[in-house]
Amino acid sequence: MTWPKEPLSKAEIGILGGTGLYEMEGIKDLEEIKLTTPFGDPSDAYILGTLEGKRVVFLSRHGRGHRYLPSDINYRANIYGFKLLGVSRLIAVNSCGSLKEEIKPRDIVLSDQFFDRTRRRSTFFGDGIAAHISFAQPVCPELLNYLYQAGQLLNLSIHKGGSYLCIEGPAFSTKAESKIYRLWGCDVIGMTAATEAKLSREAEICYVTINLVTDYDVWHEEEETVSVELILENLRLNIANAKALIKKALALLPPQRSNLCPCSNALANSIVTQPDLIPAEIKDKLALIIGKYLP
Repeated sequence: MTWPKEPLSKAEIGILGGTGLYEMEGIKDLEEIKLTTPFGDPSDAYILGTLEGKRVVFLSRHGRGHRYLPSDINYRANIYGFKLLGVSRLIAVNSCGSLKEEIKPRDIVLSDQFFDRTRRRSTFFGDGIAAHISFAQPVCPELLNYLYQAGQLLNLSIHKGGSYLCIEGPAFSTKAESKIYRLWGCDVIGMTAATEAKLSREAEICYVTINLVTDYDVWHEEEETVSVELILENLRLNIANAKALIKKALALLPPQRSNLCPCSNALANSIVTQPDLIPAEIKDKLALIIGKYLP
């Protein structure tokens, strides 16, 4: 099978989160698109729409009805699908636990760093091609600034920056683990964002994550122990803020990214394999991502 070399140019902004996130006031022209990718099927169909005058595309990372554990999500297919649809800026929405007293449940954190403790293959490369992206600045600074500005305009309890500790899951932390993570200086804890950020950078997509704080993990002696019930209730209360934040940020965003951030040319000088040694099937499989860097 020959894979696409150019995006379909359906949307410029992607939104990755939970089921129903696309159910926002003012959205129109909704369309569902099912894709297949060289890495298998994405978590669900993509939902295209127009919001605040911009073409956007939504995806439920766990699948509608929350069918996939964090370890079972096809992250590569999800990000490849956004790339295929023309997305160059991706806004992710995640629930997370707080590792700091001052970051309270129902706050929003725009993390700008990650500490990855997962065991996933969070790369498009391998199998005959090697590439090493720079990841010191893992979140797009321009996209983060627009979201923070939107949060301030909405008077939300929003924190700019912070370290997101990404664990494999699906179990929550033990108390011993949670206390160690606090000693490491991490701010919030979750199970998905670091993997998505790495793949987005390889795909040269600007990435930012909106972290909705649902609990204090298990380190806080005076707060309720983290549970699915607690997370879902606080997430329900905070999802309206996430939708408002996304709408306001979309209104502020220019029609196209500036390309001044480190995201748009992340693969420049990153592919170290000699071009004539890259297998033909890998060149075809990754043409959408690496095509412009091959002779």
